[in-house]
Amino acid sequence: MEEYNSGEEVITYTYTDAIFQCIEGVIGGTDYNQNKINQWTASIVERCLNHFVKQGRAFKYIVNCTIMQKSSAGLHTANSCYWDTATDGSCTVRWENRTMYCVVSVFAVAVA
Repeated sequence: MEEYNSGEEVITYTYTDAIFQCIEGVIGGTDYNQNKINQWTASIVERCLNHFVKQGRAFKYIVNCTIMQKSSAGLHTANSCYWDTATDGSCTVRWENRTMYCVVSVFAVAVA
């Protein structure tokens, strides 16, 4: 499991922990099921958004979730942002179990 943080004042390790909890709450302990991917990704995104909005901080949030079945295929993701690193930030979390990978990226953009 990996994580990358920028804008340390904005996205802290408590955000990383919250993302892990959201993922675990939706797909923890389950096997990959193609028929449930849309439901799982929507649930993970909504849980993350709800958690961050409840913090009451003046940010706009963007959440992206990717779920992929474990196979011999590769998965590469990248994010790039042009913003104020003193007030804005991002966090990407990689989670996996024996049958799938889940990558969630959260972007927090300060409201002026």
